[in-house]
Amino acid sequence: MIITFWGNLKALVRPQFRTLESIHYELTRAASLKDIVEALGVPHTEVGRLTVAGKEISFAAPGANNDRLDVYPLCPPVDVSIPTLLRPVPLPSVAFAVDMNVGKLATLLRMAGFDTFYHNDIADPDLVALALREQRILLSKDTDLLKRKEVVFGYLVREIYPEDQLAEVVHLFGLKDQLKPLSRCLRCNGMLQPVAKQQIIAQLEPLTKKYYDSFRQCQGCSKIYWPGSHRDRMLLGLKKYADYHDPA
Repeated sequence: MIITFWGNLKALVRPQFRTLESIHYELTRAASLKDIVEALGVPHTEVGRLTVAGKEISFAAPGANNDRLDVYPLCPPVDVSIPTLLRPVPLPSVAFAVDMNVGKLATLLRMAGFDTFYHNDIADPDLVALALREQRILLSKDTDLLKRKEVVFGYLVREIYPEDQLAEVVHLFGLKDQLKPLSRCLRCNGMLQPVAKQQIIAQLEPLTKKYYDSFRQCQGCSKIYWPGSHRDRMLLGLKKYADYHDPA
């Protein structure tokens, strides 16, 4: 079997194969294309398209020693709401489940307004089950986690720094026009709603009480937010890393 990995998938192939244009892979037992691709190091979540002799084919198709398999990466913008041969059941909306190895990314995604689950001590099987149950895209740096067969939508985050990771995810999934900054709680992911100052005045620090009149409160954990200098820094970060344009 001759296998060619294209684009950024080459960097994910096992080290001994990375310098090869194509890999000659000898099948010694029955295996699906998904299993073959992952045996060579590439999680199925990173694959956008498979072709055998030019014909598009699914992960479940069996491999054969006379096959010529081309493995193509995800091509941005990836629209998870559209069914494909590799992922025939689309997602109803964009929502994320974030692994602990990219935990700071979760805060930035929430800051940008995206529904993002994160908990720093959830076990891998539970995180995968939650992503599947709640129809979320699983973000991680753990290739073994993303190779789990239960994972349908996922992505192996390449960038190192959280701000660059945010830019990477926004670009890949074409989310620039879906940003809703400061609409979610950074702590718990709950939605923020306007709240009258008088309703929360007892919870405010003296200077906050004196200088601010506009407030939002999380519907999940009741944390209070107001438009201070931190808000301006957040918006500047989104403009820089996620190409956000303030409609105001």
